[in-house]
Amino acid sequence: MRVLALTHGPSVGPGVFADAVRAGGHELVEHEVPLGGMPEDESDAIVVLGGAMHPDEEERHAWLVPELRYLEERLSRGTPMLGVCLGSQLIARAAGAQVFRAEEPEVGWVRVELTEAAAADPVAAALPHRFDAFQWHHYTHGLPEGAVELARSRVCTQAYRLGAAWGVQFHPEVRGEQVESWLAEDPEDVADPAALREATRDRIEGWNDLGRRLCAAFLNTT
Repeated sequence: MRVLALTHGPSVGPGVFADAVRAGGHELVEHEVPLGGMPEDESDAIVVLGGAMHPDEEERHAWLVPELRYLEERLSRGTPMLGVCLGSQLIARAAGAQVFRAEEPEVGWVRVELTEAAAADPVAAALPHRFDAFQWHHYTHGLPEGAVELARSRVCTQAYRLGAAWGVQFHPEVRGEQVESWLAEDPEDVADPAALREATRDRIEGWNDLGRRLCAAFLNTT
């Protein structure tokens, strides 16, 4: 398969998802939307990744408007998609859901719990029932009409499915070096960088294994 990764900045690439795509014998094509606009691409599956911007900032980031149109069209076609953080929010917004600032930001390792519906879902079933997920977001979204919530944290929806599209609010793709780059870019987001680094060192290997399994489960649905 040809898998398109839509990125929104140099430090928010596909991470360990790239490992899963290549391990499955597929082709990965990365496209940075703010620099290149929307691709003319007929990929078999799309991964929509994160970014430092928020999903309702089209006045600051004009490229968000064509990306939302693109995602709406791919939803209507039934193209398999997996959204991560900003990507999850954009898919939800393209499907008609509201996006808004969360009651509180989630940055670092945050407890997530699957819903009952997750057990029957081919992607969410790759996740443990309860786990600490790496997060870095200030925004969240409502559940699109027709979507099924698959996971929650204390603050917000953490995973959902809408047809052939899945969204996760956490960052299953993130490598340790990406965490370091985000700390350098947004140090004010983290009260105790040393504690976050220590927790990440302890957990990142298992987290990366989970990220590869999650992406592989998504690819197996196509």
